[in-house]
Amino acid sequence: MKRNVSAKQQNSRMCIVCGLENPAGLRAAFYELDSGELMSIFSAREDLQSYPGRLHGGISAAILDETIGRAILTRSHGEVWGVTVEFTTRFRKTVPTTGTLRVVGRIVKEGSRFFEGTGELLLEDGSVAVEGRGRYIKMPLDKIGEFDRNAWEWKVVPSEDDPVEVDTGDGA
Repeated sequence: MKRNVSAKQQNSRMCIVCGLENPAGLRAAFYELDSGELMSIFSAREDLQSYPGRLHGGISAAILDETIGRAILTRSHGEVWGVTVEFTTRFRKTVPTTGTLRVVGRIVKEGSRFFEGTGELLLEDGSVAVEGRGRYIKMPLDKIGEFDRNAWEWKVVPSEDDPVEVDTGDGA
């Protein structure tokens, strides 16, 4: 299903998922959608494999966890963050180490202290390869750890590749 991108979220310098200067990282970009969901986009690479040609399951879980946990930022505008309490993953198809992959995450339940979310890692054809479900505690950034937005280069980095519309998959 086609969705409009309403905003791009920040990247950092060294995060394993969104860090733009982390040579081992995914360098994922995160886009808020008009549906209230969050989509991440990243390029699979051979150095992220488990079995030859297959993305490591831990990488799939990490990008799903990050995308679902960041979904709260669409509502809190950076004031409240999600810290993972529990996370489960269901692997439906193998994920190749080539091509562009998308992950869609959303909040499905929200209370005053916790929220729950779900998400899917989509293959290039839009089919669901991996599903994730997590529970997160809401925390302000200063309670999570020392975080200097300038030192960690926490900012939106525009790119000529930023989409204005994305396909959230067909759920196959």
